[in-house]
Amino acid sequence: MVEDGVATKSELAYARVREMVLTGELEPGSVLNQATLARQIGISTTPLREALRRLAQQGLVELGAHRDARIAPLDATEARDLVELRQDLDPLAAGLAAHRRTAADLAEISEGLDRLESLPDDPSPAQLAGHRRFHAALYRASHNALLVETLDGLWDKTDRYRRHALRAGRSDEERAQRAEEHRLLFEAVQDRDAAAATDLMRRHVETSLAARAAGRLAAGHPAAGDRPSA
Repeated sequence: MVEDGVATKSELAYARVREMVLTGELEPGSVLNQATLARQIGISTTPLREALRRLAQQGLVELGAHRDARIAPLDATEARDLVELRQDLDPLAAGLAAHRRTAADLAEISEGLDRLESLPDDPSPAQLAGHRRFHAALYRASHNALLVETLDGLWDKTDRYRRHALRAGRSDEERAQRAEEHRLLFEAVQDRDAAAATDLMRRHVETSLAARAAGRLAAGHPAAGDRPSA
């Protein structure tokens, strides 16, 4: 019974710390005081350490000697690697979705599109989740379980880079363009136009926030604490 309780607390700790990392509440590169963080979440350090080990396996946290821990810093090479992978895998998923989508898949993608909000410069967890919901529905419509699992994992890492890019700000025209791309992607999948869906998704990734973050980091822009210019 105790083990079940610890497991439950570990899951809660994992979910909360993961959210804090992905939303930037815990800044990239920041050192964690585990005792303070455990008190903040309302748990003991034992389930927190288990949660941190899981996050370390995902590359979101770095664990050192003597139980030292810090949030993994943003890295230009990782950002580039993420974009390169998604330039191939996202278009593949979109093309397969156009071929294989069911009526239920289409309804889920449509619902995600209806609830999709253009991400502001400092998005909330709900806004990030809404962005993910649309893309995840499209991924699932590919009916390729391994591809969906891989893209879900890449999404977790990519959210931190999206936030970095958003801190530089976006114009209304850029936000409108992204919204139009989402609409066109839905229509291509709806029309079973695999070639159009593949091409649209490739361009969507090439001009994405993650791609912008990779460029900013490669150019030496700071990964934490930067803010939009006036």
